Amino acid sequence: MPIDVDRDDAVATVTINRPQALNAFDDAQLRDLLDALRALRDDRSVRSVVLTGAGDRAFAAGADIKAMAMMGRPEALAFGRRGHAVASALEALPQPVIAAINGFAFGGGCELALACDLRLASERAVFAQPEVSLGIPPGWGGTQRLPRLVGPGLAADLIFTGRRVAAEEALRIGLVNAVYPPDRLLPEALALAGRIAANSPTALAASKRALTLALAGHPDAGLAAEVELFADAFGTPDQREGMAAFVEKRPPVFGAAGGA
Repeated sequence: MPIDVDRDDAVATVTINRPQALNAFDDAQLRDLLDALRALRDDRSVRSVVLTGAGDRAFAAGADIKAMAMMGRPEALAFGRRGHAVASALEALPQPVIAAINGFAFGGGCELALACDLRLASERAVFAQPEVSLGIPPGWGGTQRLPRLVGPGLAADLIFTGRRVAAEEALRIGLVNAVYPPDRLLPEALALAGRIAANSPTALAASKRALTLALAGHPDAGLAAEVELFADAFGTPDQREGMAAFVEKRPPVFGAAGGA
């Protein structure tokens, strides 16, 4: 199954299970993950959630670029909105969510990690928002959640350059809460989830709502603008070139500013 859900008492572990594609998301997998999160939302016996990726190479290497390369604006808008729905579902779960980031967390994978409450990383974890190299902006919430986590300057650096961030830097800049050896990551995440689950589910849900309110401003307007900008990029020369270059395993050659 592309999404696996395992239960251990009050802790649910959700595994993105497409390791042959570095757990990259296609449309069906996004739908399955959203269904799994909605089921957990309504399961009051679950008090904490761990989100991780199958295998030892990737948490989630973003969206499936080959599939995106074939999209026009309407398809891109629908795909971006589904990514938003999944990230928003993670953020809105009454249960605290821990991302156990066991490898690559690129693009949409990084954006889903940003929507979790806590992020624990393997020493092998690598983060990036590389969308600009594909001729598009981030489209699943990265432009709104990353600045709130690491600050606007660092967020601009990461989004404008698309550069990769290793686990040690991710810890230093506040992108993750802790870093562990690969074989200790999931046990540590489950132990933390267990400590959280020992607390009052009502108080946990209320605390999570209050923490959300502590953030300055409200993200809905920014998220709405982001997904429109994401979809607008599809069909531009930069998007076609960026994704074609990725599929053909060559450096992209972009045109003038604005994708002309």
